[in-house]
Amino acid sequence: MTISIKDNLTWLQVQRYWELLRVLVVRTLKVRYRGSFLGVYWSLLNPLIMTGLYTAIFGATFSSYYGNSILNYVLAAFTGLVVINFFSASTSQALISVVGNGALLNKICLPVSVFPVSMVAANIFQFSVGAFPLLVLMTLVNSKSSVNVLALLFPFLALILVSTGIGFLVSALYVFFRDLPYFYELVVFVIWISSPIFYPAAIVPKQVKPFLSLNPLSPIIESLRQITLSGAPPDLGLIWGALLSGIIILSLGWTCFHLWRHQFMDLL
Repeated sequence: MTISIKDNLTWLQVQRYWELLRVLVVRTLKVRYRGSFLGVYWSLLNPLIMTGLYTAIFGATFSSYYGNSILNYVLAAFTGLVVINFFSASTSQALISVVGNGALLNKICLPVSVFPVSMVAANIFQFSVGAFPLLVLMTLVNSKSSVNVLALLFPFLALILVSTGIGFLVSALYVFFRDLPYFYELVVFVIWISSPIFYPAAIVPKQVKPFLSLNPLSPIIESLRQITLSGAPPDLGLIWGALLSGIIILSLGWTCFHLWRHQFMDLL
């Protein structure tokens, strides 16, 4: 009987969390795209423009690493850009989410973690209706395999895990350090420049590769490109590496958030 009551309470808490998450995501998307002509599809504009720019500058130089094909370089740059854009947008929006809702938290008892999670969830929706269908189309054209299309979900899941973990960490840190957004812009730039987005990973010197391997987005980008562009079956080693980094970062972020959460209300 006791177990049944606990199960019911847990289920009610999950339902409440899910409903609150849905409301926050809808609110975020409505505010973000109110009066917008293209709506969520504006999220595609940046990677498309940057892909064209990178192709114009680096396409001829780096196409030799992609089968001497400018088109392959275009697709490789696009996959890298959608990953870094998702990560940057999700974590930067999650960073201010707890402090930004401080007034609400002081009036109503709500699960604090739902705010950074809602920022990531809003970007998941954008990605799912914007960039992801293009990645599916690219994969079908290059691999002609439904297995590869399904395998796209694994690096995307790893990206969600990494973004959520970092979102938890930075949203908690921002409660204590209000200068964090300025520093985090630099962190995102370092992650961007150390990710093989506009350049192939093969050109990175051996002495530097161990440092770049610390970048959690690198295995995600490499796995996504392998599935999307190679035409070969999914590389399970790359997928596992991407998922492992995501699990580790999510665990670290959630642990820090949970440990510091009891101090939040005194500072909001």
